[in-house]
Amino acid sequence: MSAPGALVFRDALPRGGSRLKHQLVLAFLCGGYGVGAAFGWGSGRLALIMGDFGLSLAALIAAVSCLLYARTQKCRFRPAWLLFAFSSAMAAAGNAVWGWYEVVLGRAVPSTSVADLFFLCFAPPAIVGLLVLAKRPVSKAGWVCLALDAWLIGGSLLTLSWSLALAHTAHAQGESVAPAALALAYPLLDIVLVSMVLALHFRRSPANRSAVNTAIAGLALTVLCDALFTSPLLRESYSSGQLLDAGWFAGSLLLAYAPWGARTGEPAGPPRGTRNPVRPITSSLSALTPYLAAAVCTLGILHNVIEGRRVDRVVVFTGCTVVLALVVRQGIMLLDNIALTHELAQKENHFRSLVQGSSDVIMIAAPSGVLRYVSPAAAGVYGRDAEELVGTELASLIHPEDLGRVVHELRRFLAAEPSTEPTTRMECRFRSGSGDWLNVESTVSRHQGGLIFNSRDVTERVRLQAQLQHNAEHDPLTDLPNRALFTERVRGALTGRRAGDEGTAVLFIDLDGFKGVNDRLGHQAGDELLIQAARRLADSVRAADTAARLGGDEFAALIVGDGSGDRSARESQVLEIADRLRLMLSQPYRIDGGEVRVAASIGVAFAEPAMSPTDLMRNADLAMYRAKAAGKDRVELYAPQMQAEVVRRTELAARLRSALHEGEFALLHQPVVSLTTGRIAAVSAQARWRSAQGILFTPAEFLRVSDDGDRSAELGRWLLEEAVGQAAERAGAGHRTTVSVRLPARLLLDRALPLGSIEALLTRHGLPSGALVIELADSDPRISFDELEQRLTALRRMGVRIALDGFGSGYAAINALRRLPVDVLKLDRGLIEGVVESARVHKITSGLLRIAGDLGMQSVADGVDVPEQVLALRAMGCTHGQGMAFSGPLDEYRLRRALARGEYPVPDGLGLPLLAAGVPPARNGSNNETRVPPT
Repeated sequence: MSAPGALVFRDALPRGGSRLKHQLVLAFLCGGYGVGAAFGWGSGRLALIMGDFGLSLAALIAAVSCLLYARTQKCRFRPAWLLFAFSSAMAAAGNAVWGWYEVVLGRAVPSTSVADLFFLCFAPPAIVGLLVLAKRPVSKAGWVCLALDAWLIGGSLLTLSWSLALAHTAHAQGESVAPAALALAYPLLDIVLVSMVLALHFRRSPANRSAVNTAIAGLALTVLCDALFTSPLLRESYSSGQLLDAGWFAGSLLLAYAPWGARTGEPAGPPRGTRNPVRPITSSLSALTPYLAAAVCTLGILHNVIEGRRVDRVVVFTGCTVVLALVVRQGIMLLDNIALTHELAQKENHFRSLVQGSSDVIMIAAPSGVLRYVSPAAAGVYGRDAEELVGTELASLIHPEDLGRVVHELRRFLAAEPSTEPTTRMECRFRSGSGDWLNVESTVSRHQGGLIFNSRDVTERVRLQAQLQHNAEHDPLTDLPNRALFTERVRGALTGRRAGDEGTAVLFIDLDGFKGVNDRLGHQAGDELLIQAARRLADSVRAADTAARLGGDEFAALIVGDGSGDRSARESQVLEIADRLRLMLSQPYRIDGGEVRVAASIGVAFAEPAMSPTDLMRNADLAMYRAKAAGKDRVELYAPQMQAEVVRRTELAARLRSALHEGEFALLHQPVVSLTTGRIAAVSAQARWRSAQGILFTPAEFLRVSDDGDRSAELGRWLLEEAVGQAAERAGAGHRTTVSVRLPARLLLDRALPLGSIEALLTRHGLPSGALVIELADSDPRISFDELEQRLTALRRMGVRIALDGFGSGYAAINALRRLPVDVLKLDRGLIEGVVESARVHKITSGLLRIAGDLGMQSVADGVDVPEQVLALRAMGCTHGQGMAFSGPLDEYRLRRALARGEYPVPDGLGLPLLAAGVPPARNGSNNETRVPPT
């Protein structure tokens, strides 16, 4: 075997598949050495080499192996393997010195040499290493007992060895102290080492058990060979290379193999908090160790008596100390047992009181499932006495629907490793004394082949969880499923056993006019209407379908497909269901003794292959909004172009957000002309958006997608500042003309546009306040008229004039005219378009103009496009107009040219119909409006 062979134990042994191979190699090496030693190695010189340098090499391999393991592996026994490495190194050095004398020098080893020093240094590190491997006692009494056990074994072996051989060896050395001490040192150290091996064999740590056992076996074999070598009969005839050297050789190789030969995957120790499995044989031998030691000591004394020898003082001394140690140990054990018995009784009383007073029910079931013990808490929890439950089969107390699940879980738990799963938890229904079923939660653990159940009543918790789950999935007002549960039901319909059924449809329902009910009758009446509507909806769908309230006045219904596969027939059927729902939800509602009516707009969308719940619900939502936009109180079926329209509007809104900052907006002005003289009295500022793609959008187009309040406010502020700035520039060029800017009412109340900012804007550009007219757009009904009135009054004090824009098109127009400080009344284009053709529109417009004249207001007609309208409006008393009859919106260059011209030609009325001159036609007995031919 070469020196690099020491690395074999490091690199190859940990692999589980090669453990047997390396054990066979180890057995082959030891057996080969034993055979060679038994037959004298073939020559005397080879016997000396193998007996000296062979043993030295084996010990060196053990030292290198233990050292490498201690340096490369991080374990808590690292000091022990370092000590074993040092001990083996001493043995290697001693054998090397021995071989130097016998093989190199060719003479006998002196009776006292350096080899003896190395050999004497072998035992102490090994003894300390064994102490490190031992499981440390947890108390002072344990340490004392460990020391007493070691002395009991050591003293007994010393007594027996002294009687058999050591006394003869000591007398044979005569009066020479050094030889006598040296002759006795070897056996005494071996006795100590054997004592430690035997005492610690039953106290070794459970970590790396196979490695520790192998190391102890190697040291035990070495000590045994040392003991045989100490025998005078064997020592007198001993020479290197004999069979005794095979034991030392095998002991060194076993120690080299020990750290690397642990089983693959063997844990470093038991998990924290777990108990080691009980070992009856090991525990019995550990308990019998002191008595066996005393018996050995007695045998030593009896041997002297039988041989007729005089009892040696050493034997008497060691025998007495062994007996004394045995008595002391028994006394300590007796006191320890008394203390343990007292502690056990206290703990038993403590745990009995805990079990008796616990609110949880503790039950012990035998392996057959029969209850062997039930704590008294069963009377309060289950309503049944504990004595009544004892002897009952556990299966008879569990709900039949839960029994299979409980049995499956218990079988799985019993089949699992106790160290990895010490307990399990389960929940089932348990029969109470009154016959009701209680929800019981149990913690289950193993007990002597059976099971321990620690159970508690969780019925109220289960009910609360069910209630919380219901509340989380249902609308609190109508108790219909909410959006979350409805979405989950839609997902189940699209992915369950009906997946791919294109007959599944979703209906989105919105109550038209519900906000008016809230505003007129209050929220309590609105809630009552929602409850009645939900009841009608729930009663109108099938049991397999789902009706839900999504929020506010929005409802939904999931109509599960029937699997027919006829898409057109299914569409007709679902649309018929939706129309029936619409009619039912539009029926009068009895609220507070009166009748309330609302309508319903319904959007329908059908499922498609691989469609997600979000897409299906989005499609139904788009269809519902199309129904509202098309006039409400109707049913609309989703079409793909609806989504395309939404995408277009979304993209347009996204581009609009950056249009202002990128300079894509331009300002145009349309002249406001006096209908009497044709002179330009003012200009109306209008924004135009030319996108980066070259598309020109009118205000009606881009304001329709600018539903973002912040974006609309930003656009209004830009329009105001640009209009004032350009008006100031025109005034500097000699064209002093009033400019009117159309602003929404909510912008005037926005904190982002304080009152001082308008005054500061006029001051900064040097424009007189009287040159600015703010056209107030239709007011939002949510805006407070009081705040709006205060703001407009403050503007008028500054000199800014107020125009009421779009008059005649909104329900709030008369109220605004009554309360707000208005200077100019601007008629809506819808009135102007029919003023010539329709007698009814003619009368309405004439009446509104008389109201404006009586209030001392100027009047401006918007959308005056033909000369007949000019004549009719002038005859009614309208003072100003704007439209294509004079000019369309102009850029700055064309506007200045028009201002330089100063006026537009006004028609004189010659050759026009009488109605155009302001004379109404003869009555025909009807007030019906004359229809306008479609254009």
